[in-house]
Amino acid sequence: MFRKRPWLKWSLLAALIGAVLACAAGEHFFNLNSNLVLLTVRDSTNTLRIRLKRGAWKMPTDLTPADLAAAQAERHEENGLRWTTLRVNREAGVRAKVVQALFGPEVHIVTISPERFDFMTSFQPKFALTTAEERMDSENLWFTVTANFRDPKGRPMGWVYHDGVRVNAPFGEWSGCFFVKGGKPWAGPKSLLDEVPGAIDEGVQVYPAVMKNHTIFPYIEMKPDEFFDGSKITYRSLMGMRRDGTIVFVLSGDGGLMNVAEISEIARKLDVQHATLLDGGRALQYSIRTADGPWHFAAFNTRLPFTRETLEQQRSPIYIGVRRKAPEVLTTQR
Repeated sequence: MFRKRPWLKWSLLAALIGAVLACAAGEHFFNLNSNLVLLTVRDSTNTLRIRLKRGAWKMPTDLTPADLAAAQAERHEENGLRWTTLRVNREAGVRAKVVQALFGPEVHIVTISPERFDFMTSFQPKFALTTAEERMDSENLWFTVTANFRDPKGRPMGWVYHDGVRVNAPFGEWSGCFFVKGGKPWAGPKSLLDEVPGAIDEGVQVYPAVMKNHTIFPYIEMKPDEFFDGSKITYRSLMGMRRDGTIVFVLSGDGGLMNVAEISEIARKLDVQHATLLDGGRALQYSIRTADGPWHFAAFNTRLPFTRETLEQQRSPIYIGVRRKAPEVLTTQR
């Protein structure tokens, strides 16, 4: 056939190369593989499952803390910072099973010690929209993640503190917060603001708070959609703290979509004491500095300036940043 029609061979080859390039561009700019998982599982009524060390799968509510510890695959560790990954899936029919088998959905866990790292808000002048990657590069950060929600014009929704000064107004009664007082970071419900003495050095108002004193708030299960899309399966980001002050982030990775109850239960099994959600959905971005160079995650397009809603560029005004403490500060602390 190709001998009689040599043009056909070259046409098929060109089509194949074009398809490969299109897939590569889709993955680079739109996180294509991850969002294919989203399309196949977002309407599922089944619960997220986590792959255990020996290959079995369990729902977060059925896991023991020991199960969860053993299920984590280490990605990076240095003094005061550890990044691990959970393999997850969700039953949602044959298409979802095939797509998840191909792309291996993940949830990431990042734990950071305040003894080794400083926590802060990170943003550009006048809250110009930016990305986690840009914040990491410009401020020499070890970790950064989206913080507040934003309004349609890109302004942050909720109070923001930086260098001891409030630089953005509160938004309603939103229940969660991250803040630093006396050099120590906190994350959880807004009631912590009154319980922890001192002025706010750094901080953001976020939503919703999900846990206090190791107890998930009842509305997370009973009224998940009354004040927020709690039952929606999407990209999620949680910031919490353990009793010893260690900060814990639970983050959707590629295809690791969760509802609020699922991400909250994972945090509880990680011995998180207080916790709140951060901005998620298509806006979710975070960056981690590793020995091999920085690693970046973006749920959707951050690079191409489309104005069409389904393709629009996802850039946020406010990020939470983490920077390694200077050696002289560590010496003083000792």
